[in-house]
Amino acid sequence: MRHCHPYIIKDCGEKMSKVYLHPLPIRIWHWANAFIIFVLILTGIQLRVPSIHIFQDYITVVLLHKYFGFALAVSFLFWFFYYVLTGGLKKHYLMGFKDIKGIPRQGLYYIFSTFRKKKNPFNPSPDNKFNPMQKLAYSSVMFIFVPVITITGIMFSDILFFFSWINAIGGLRVLDAIHVSAAYVFVFYLFVHLYMSTLGPKLHSHVKSIITGYAGE
Repeated sequence: MRHCHPYIIKDCGEKMSKVYLHPLPIRIWHWANAFIIFVLILTGIQLRVPSIHIFQDYITVVLLHKYFGFALAVSFLFWFFYYVLTGGLKKHYLMGFKDIKGIPRQGLYYIFSTFRKKKNPFNPSPDNKFNPMQKLAYSSVMFIFVPVITITGIMFSDILFFFSWINAIGGLRVLDAIHVSAAYVFVFYLFVHLYMSTLGPKLHSHVKSIITGYAGE
């Protein structure tokens, strides 16, 4: 008798019907984090180019950017400790030898095979929900760029308090260059992320899965 995985439902054969990939806390975190990043990008654009009037009051823009930056730090801590406590950090985000070997094949799928309607070489499961390239992208963002942009943003929030730290890394210009460079990476990642979200079995499949929790619907 074949035993089904407890989070794979409707079909126990070779073809998966629905797979529960995204638990409710992560779905809530995802959309809250998306809103935080959206506000940070809008306010960041106006702070960088004041002639662009997304918000009328410049002081409001400064405060929004500051407090949503703190919200991003809290969001990151929630994500990190949730996956540490549930054991998902190593399982879903850290690259293994098998993932490294799978990068060329997965890359070929995204560059070429997907446009020929070929099958994705990766099948997500509750024990491994991200393919090698997703792991590479998400791990880079969450373990490198989020901490960098958060820490530099906190240092900007009180320049006098963090004055010695700012001097240690080369001054305000260096701090600004690091912070803005990380922001550019975020904007680039956002466009790539939005594009990749359309590459499911249907145009809306990936978006639907982060709303319902189930892939394969």
